[in-house]
Amino acid sequence: MEKTLFERLGGKGAITAVVEDFRARCAGDSRINAKFARTDIARLKAMLVDQVSEASGGPAKYTGRDMKTAHLDMRVTTGEFNALVEDLVATLNKFGVGKAEQDELLGILGPLKADIVEVDSTATGTPLPESYEPAPALATAKS
Repeated sequence: MEKTLFERLGGKGAITAVVEDFRARCAGDSRINAKFARTDIARLKAMLVDQVSEASGGPAKYTGRDMKTAHLDMRVTTGEFNALVEDLVATLNKFGVGKAEQDELLGILGPLKADIVEVDSTATGTPLPESYEPAPALATAKS
């Protein structure tokens, strides 16, 4: 029986490591980091881990907003989406993810572009509109 993409990616631990590196790479990328200016980073990381895990056949369930709602009024450009994909590919390469697995993952995530991009432009580094309402921060457990 063939392994799921989730298994071939290395499971939750490997996906979590990739997401953390990807998050840091995006934070340092002036082409896209303005779009994350008001994002709760802990929430973003948790949602990305769950989203990639579920999409790749893992046991997690993504419980975040749909991509259209999550990116509504962010004014994400085609150039910014493409820059994000470049950052993801660079992270996958850093972790030695094979081409077949990269292609399969990008094939799953690629169709989300239609729900994320609102501006057909090659521009990058555009500011997050003041009107954008980010998702609420994750509730933190009390000790």
